[in-house]
Amino acid sequence: MLIEMVSLEEHLPQPSFGMRGRPQSDRRPLARAFMAKAVLNLPDTRSLIDYLQESQTTRRLCGWSRRGEIPSEATFSRAFSEFAVTHLPQRLHEALIKQCESTRLVGHICRDATAITAREKPRRRRSIPKKRQGKHRRIFKQFHEMTLDEMVDDLPKHCDVGRKHNSKGRMEQWAGYSLHVDWADGEIPISCLLTSASTHDSQAAIPLAEISSRRVTSLYDIMDAAYDDTLIREHSIAMNHVPIIDHNPRRKAKQNFDPAKAERFSLRSSAERGFSRIKDSFGARFVRVRGHPKVFAHLMFGILALTAEQLLRAAS
Repeated sequence: MLIEMVSLEEHLPQPSFGMRGRPQSDRRPLARAFMAKAVLNLPDTRSLIDYLQESQTTRRLCGWSRRGEIPSEATFSRAFSEFAVTHLPQRLHEALIKQCESTRLVGHICRDATAITAREKPRRRRSIPKKRQGKHRRIFKQFHEMTLDEMVDDLPKHCDVGRKHNSKGRMEQWAGYSLHVDWADGEIPISCLLTSASTHDSQAAIPLAEISSRRVTSLYDIMDAAYDDTLIREHSIAMNHVPIIDHNPRRKAKQNFDPAKAERFSLRSSAERGFSRIKDSFGARFVRVRGHPKVFAHLMFGILALTAEQLLRAAS
């Protein structure tokens, strides 16, 4: 069903022949295979090839009639590198969201981030001089100076070490990245960004909001205390949204929501459930590639599969 929902032919044209040398393998069956890998929650490419060898139905859905037509592991690797560089899964996800969600009024956007553990050496974290903080911080520049492309390019994207408190108040540490996602009603991921693990959640809030606003129309922005920032609130209001952001006491008395906002804020649990599904059922725990482009592509194939499944549930 995922293959039928995604208009792959519009993003991967049929290869042309007539050039000298060995003709390139058709990338469309390979892209379908990587979608199947995410749906089946397979850990690596070798497992995917073994599954395709045994499953005639999946093999034919991808586009190969016989076992001997399945490419080698090296061909899969080269194709995945091409998909990562050209942002294929990101473009497929954007097209799917615009096709199915652009005409719907989204009530709530739940914004959150989760840790992504990677198998690569983290870069040593640099300390920021105090004189560079204040009005020159990243959120200030995003709000006053930057375009969307500049915001996304400015976000750190290397592998490093991140630290944050979990839901029980305990400090967690991981080496890898942070996945930032805007979730619509029904646990549908609308937009995603991948940054360094040390990037604070709030620094991706404005870029995510800008991306989501170009794809869907929404009313409420729901965020936890990590996003408690005046400029983030002002940006949400400027987009004609209602910000519902948990208060960060910062050595002051905690400010609680009124009953109506408290009820809406409870919907933020959909983001936590969505992240759990990505990790448990769509391959986010099996990051075997290295580098930001490949890690993001791997995650986006899983998010693409999750999006299609949630859209089908919403339609049924």
